[in-house]
Amino acid sequence: MILMPQRSFRNHRNNPYVLDGLLANAHHSAAGVMWRFRTEVTTLLAAAAVIWQLAVAITIVWTLTAFAVLVTGAFITSPVRRFIIRRAWCVISRHRLQKVFFETRMHTRSGRLSLVLRIHPTQVGERALIWCRAGICFEDFEAHTGEIAAACYAREARIERSKRWAQLVQVNIVRRDTLAARHVVTSSLAAKAPTLPPAARNDAA
Repeated sequence: MILMPQRSFRNHRNNPYVLDGLLANAHHSAAGVMWRFRTEVTTLLAAAAVIWQLAVAITIVWTLTAFAVLVTGAFITSPVRRFIIRRAWCVISRHRLQKVFFETRMHTRSGRLSLVLRIHPTQVGERALIWCRAGICFEDFEAHTGEIAAACYAREARIERSKRWAQLVQVNIVRRDTLAARHVVTSSLAAKAPTLPPAARNDAA
């Protein structure tokens, strides 16, 4: 009599979490790369569409000239420049957070990373809302605040727990201190104070 091998749940072919495996493969596929770089892809496609429409309406030379003037004016204007720089830091921080999740092994056994649901600029840096995968919790983020700050090129990172949902974590990336003094005012009395010779300083000591 031939005995058939028993079904083993440790066999990868009998994995009950097939959907998790498919999503993990999609994360490393072209679709996953497109999703992670969705902001850059959308910006490039929008810019290409605008340039194409202008090139059809006018010549390509005038289109490039107008585009160069627009970019120069955007960086000269302070509010627009600050908006662009802060949004650029949000995109950079999102990629750096995903990188530090992978490097510190803050991911599931199938390789799925936590989701950066939203990231927006603040007065001191950026704030990211993270959806923790199954197996990842607030304490994991709290134990890697140093790695998160270093990966995001920031001064420090602060982790906040959601008051309602345990799977939601807020990561505050601090880049600058708004309360720090920007201008150091020197006293005019110190400049007018007489300087004692070395012998007089030794006698006074």
